[in-house]
Amino acid sequence: MGIFSRFSDIVNSNINAILDKAEDPEKMVRLMIQEMEDTLVEVRSAAARAIADKKEITRKLAGLDRDVREWQRKAELAVGKGRDDLAKAALAEKARIAALGDSLRSQFQQIEEGLAKLNDDIGRLESKLSDAKTRQKTLLMRHATATNRLEVRKHIHNGKVDDALVRFEEYERKMEHLEGRVEAYDLGQKKDLKDQFANLESEDSIEQELRDLKEKMTASPGQ
Repeated sequence: MGIFSRFSDIVNSNINAILDKAEDPEKMVRLMIQEMEDTLVEVRSAAARAIADKKEITRKLAGLDRDVREWQRKAELAVGKGRDDLAKAALAEKARIAALGDSLRSQFQQIEEGLAKLNDDIGRLESKLSDAKTRQKTLLMRHATATNRLEVRKHIHNGKVDDALVRFEEYERKMEHLEGRVEAYDLGQKKDLKDQFANLESEDSIEQELRDLKEKMTASPGQ
C-alpha cells in the first residue's frame, strides 16, 4: 500500500508534517518519491490516451465535414433536377451527420478541458516530486554529515584516551627515574649505626657457632 491513495492526497500533502511524524524519514521520503513517480506515470498515460482520442475525433470530424458538404451538394443537385424527394433525403442525411459532428465536437471540448487539467496536475505533481527529491538530498546530506561528525568525534575521543594513556606512561617513567636517582644516592654510602651493630651481632653468632663446632670435634677424636 502506497503512502498516497489518490492524486489529490499527493498534491495536497504536507511533506514536512509527514516526515516529522516518520520514525525513519529517509525511508519515508523514498516511499513518497516512488508513489509520486508511479502516479506521474499513470497521469501521463491518461494524458497520452486523451491526446490520442483528441486526434481520432479530429480525424472523424474532418470526415463528417466532408460528408456534410457532399450531402449538401447532392441535395442541391436533386433540387436542380426537380427531385424534391431525393433533396429531402439528402438534407435529412446531412442533418444526421451534422448532429453526429456536434456530438463529437462536444467530446472534443471535454477532452481538451481534461487535457488542460491533466497538464495542471502533472505540473503540480512534478513540483511535489521535485520538493520530495530535494528533501531526500537534504536528508542524505544531513545523514552523511552526522556520520562524518560521529566518526570525527570517535577519532577525537579515542585520541584523547590514547593521549591520556601515553601521559600516564610518561608519568610512571618519570617516577621510576626519580626513584632510581634516589636509590643511586644510597650506593656506596656507609651503613648507619644500627646496620653496623646488626652486622657485629651476626658475626658473633657465626664465631660462636664455629667454636662450638671445634669443641665438638675435639671431644670426639675418632670422628
